[in-house]
Amino acid sequence: QVQLVESGGDLVQAGGSLRLSCEASENILTMDVVGWYRQAPGKQRELVALIFSSGRTDFADSVRGRFTISTDRFANTVYLVMNSLRPEDTAVYYCNARPIHSSRDYWGQGTQVTVSS
Repeated sequence: QVQLVESGGDLVQAGGSLRLSCEASENILTMDVVGWYRQAPGKQRELVALIFSSGRTDFADSVRGRFTISTDRFANTVYLVMNSLRPEDTAVYYCNARPIHSSRDYWGQGTQVTVSS
């Protein structure tokens, strides 16, 4: 029932920055957890960053210190700001959300991030 639409993926040089956006069809304040995952060609989907309703965040070791996750309740949007990008960050990035008291998660369609050397 929750619709998630990602945007902001692009081709960027190593060392550059991007901001990804995930717009939700429902109030993000009703979400227990919102996060970003990524999947590179030939690899499994992996966690990138999470933000919980309490405000607590969690990051993959590979991105900690370089990426930040935040929300805008007025825009019903979660952001992933990616700094110091590396070629190994190249992947399709997916937004994920779990509403409070929900038994399932919801996924967006993904946005492509390509980091060139």
